[in-house]
Amino acid sequence: MSGQNRPDIRTFGCRINIWESEVMRAKAQAAGLNDVVVVNTCAVTAEAEKQARQEIRKLKRERPDARIIATGCAVQIDPDSWASLPEVDGVLGNQEKLLDTTWTDLAAGQPEAHLVSSIMEAEEVASHMLEGFEDHTRGFLQVQQGCDHRCTFCIIPYGRGNSRSVPTDKVIAAVEKMVAGGTREIVLSGVDITSWGQDLPNQPRLGQLVLAILDAVPSLPRLRLSSLDPAEPDHHLMMALETHARLMPHLHLSVQHGDDLILKRMKRRHLGRDVLRFCEEARRRRPDVVFGADLIAGFPTETDQAHQNSLDLIKTAGLTHLHVFGYSPRNGTPAAQMPQLDRAIIKRRVAEVRAAGTAQLTAHLARRVGTADMLLLEAGGKGYLSGYEKAKLSLTQPAAGGRQHNTGDLIAVQITSAEDGFVHVSPLQNELLPRGI
Repeated sequence: MSGQNRPDIRTFGCRINIWESEVMRAKAQAAGLNDVVVVNTCAVTAEAEKQARQEIRKLKRERPDARIIATGCAVQIDPDSWASLPEVDGVLGNQEKLLDTTWTDLAAGQPEAHLVSSIMEAEEVASHMLEGFEDHTRGFLQVQQGCDHRCTFCIIPYGRGNSRSVPTDKVIAAVEKMVAGGTREIVLSGVDITSWGQDLPNQPRLGQLVLAILDAVPSLPRLRLSSLDPAEPDHHLMMALETHARLMPHLHLSVQHGDDLILKRMKRRHLGRDVLRFCEEARRRRPDVVFGADLIAGFPTETDQAHQNSLDLIKTAGLTHLHVFGYSPRNGTPAAQMPQLDRAIIKRRVAEVRAAGTAQLTAHLARRVGTADMLLLEAGGKGYLSGYEKAKLSLTQPAAGGRQHNTGDLIAVQITSAEDGFVHVSPLQNELLPRGI
């Protein structure tokens, strides 16, 4: 670990893991534990686990003296198999990794008390997860943990437990802290954020949390949401989308499939028409809204027609930013016991779904050329527009008042061209919102 002056965190999987990796980095560094490599694993697919194991082996080859700790959902579900890897010096459960005492004990050479995988209660979730990202332009804020649903393909509830929500006041406090630290855009994240509030007094809805944040923290320029379940309409959320421009017009939906029979076999709580209804209502409220979606291709028993129904839904619903997964069986899930498709068929269908998504994105970006938007500038002259379009900024024109464009600036831009999944933009004169507004 020579030359390392901070913990080295390798992250796989979702936005929750990204968030938790930042929490771990801060806690390990505060404990003086700068001589450690933490591999934060994902269990959503067999491929994700495979990649994490390969990363661990690669790390040990390249840095034989490195102290390697494995954590994350894959470790939570099967800690013994990860602890048995010769390259791994210790494993941590999904909740132990967020505790101060874990990292102080590891720094003191006493890891034994923290090798047990457990599920943290809601109050502990609130007290240990609202940290990190203070000095980032964009940051993820975990407001919910776990899942009460049991989709037949998913192993994640076994690694995250049942749904637990962070109370509104604690979320707002975290938002204020992040904004004070320079964060310009916050993404509310969770395993199933649509279920936020169901375990809290009076069972508030996610939309009420969104409205509370926007009202309580007017200095937050941008708020985004991570993956939403289209089975749970929330009129508070639709109202927020319609009335608050600071809620970004990009909604990512946990669609998974476009065929009703497959959705039932997945044990999802929505059908294709529910996705269409959700998108239609959101567009009525906010005409510029853009939709992303998670989709699985090659689920057990998927016929050619079922696959075609997914392709049709992409176009009919206008899904633009797709995350496409090829189905892979997970031990312990009901879908693993269903009749499986040939891997070659799955691979071909994944390519077809991705191609459909690429066509949708290409058409969407082409329609944006010539329009104006706000760019949140990140490193390297890149950033995201309001609809989550990736953008590259042309710096031929100076900022307002002759100042330089800086990371964290919100800049009014004109979209000049589109290519390969992103757009080129140029700043509009005298339309920059400086950092801190």
